[in-house]
Amino acid sequence: MPERRLLTVDPADWRGVHAALRARLDGAGAAVFPVNAADAPVEVGDDIALVIETSGSTGAPKRVALSERALRASAQATDAALGGAGQWLLCLSPAFVAGSQLLVRSVLCGTEPIAGPLHGFDAPGFAEASAAMTHARRYTALVPAQLARLVEAGESDAAVRTATARFDAVLIGGQALPASVAARALDLGYRIVRTYGSSETATGCVYDGYPIGQTRLRISDGVLEISGPMLADSYLGDPDATAAAFRIDDGVRWYRTGDLAELRPDGRLRVLGRADDVIISGGVKVALGRVEALVRELPGLTDAVVVGAPSARWGEVPVVVVAGEPAASLPLEDVRTRVGAGLGAAARPACIVTMPELPLLATGKPDRRSLAAQLAPDAPEYPDAP
Repeated sequence: MPERRLLTVDPADWRGVHAALRARLDGAGAAVFPVNAADAPVEVGDDIALVIETSGSTGAPKRVALSERALRASAQATDAALGGAGQWLLCLSPAFVAGSQLLVRSVLCGTEPIAGPLHGFDAPGFAEASAAMTHARRYTALVPAQLARLVEAGESDAAVRTATARFDAVLIGGQALPASVAARALDLGYRIVRTYGSSETATGCVYDGYPIGQTRLRISDGVLEISGPMLADSYLGDPDATAAAFRIDDGVRWYRTGDLAELRPDGRLRVLGRADDVIISGGVKVALGRVEALVRELPGLTDAVVVGAPSARWGEVPVVVVAGEPAASLPLEDVRTRVGAGLGAAARPACIVTMPELPLLATGKPDRRSLAAQLAPDAPEYPDAP
């Protein structure tokens, strides 16, 4: 098989990543790997354009190989879904697929990206950077925590509010967006688009619940599977992981996401949580992702994480973990009552645990396995039925 040189670029040098991606998409450059790694391979398959290192939601690092075809398909689907090409404000590191793909979109549509605050995101810095944008259509991609800062600032700072509302689309992905934050953003005039996707799908391929471009969705044994030209080729150096995640069915290649989901009659996707984040509490299955989404709607718990902890009485119980002190004095009983009303008695959290800070994966997402391991020795017992 023909091979192509793989160029590693420091992701802190976003201009270097941008230039390398432009060279690759022009046909003459090396494949691009935005990472600081001494053990990176020297060559990859000739059709590979970008390699992204990701730990996903499991903490097990993988190197996702994306072809030029996949990157182009993803970028074209985004342009069509948003109503046309535009200029992008980069606020996510190119080490993440959302950051690199933003640079790919800029190359393909011929616009110059502008860098926002890449380290230590802040709302005034975002507004200041956006002032340098010149295109009629303006886009950016953020994670929910960044949007929350723009919402908080925008409610009292007219400059931030005006600058953010000027964007034709603010893509939000990476984690579930709390409904309360989304509602406040819409009240401020922010044009948010909730996205779903991963490195394996060359970033978001579902916008506001509906597949974009040639994306196809199906549910197999309760787990979401995705097909389309934007799928990654493989995990570099890991044929077993590749075979487990990607399979061909009746001539169609599918990616098994590991996310529990359902498709509504109108084709809209609803993600319920990770398949490996389901616990059995008192003999009842509890999807921790659904518990977490509901908990994050409550005062002071916007950034809370819900994990499972062992219980001698119930087998496992949901536990709410927060960094620092909760912003509001919301009693545990109130949390249990609200969760129980929405998801049933077994989903009610056993307790709220406070830590100085949450352990994070390389992607910036909470390291749920580490949290669960830390809770295991001292798992609380709640006296009532789950």
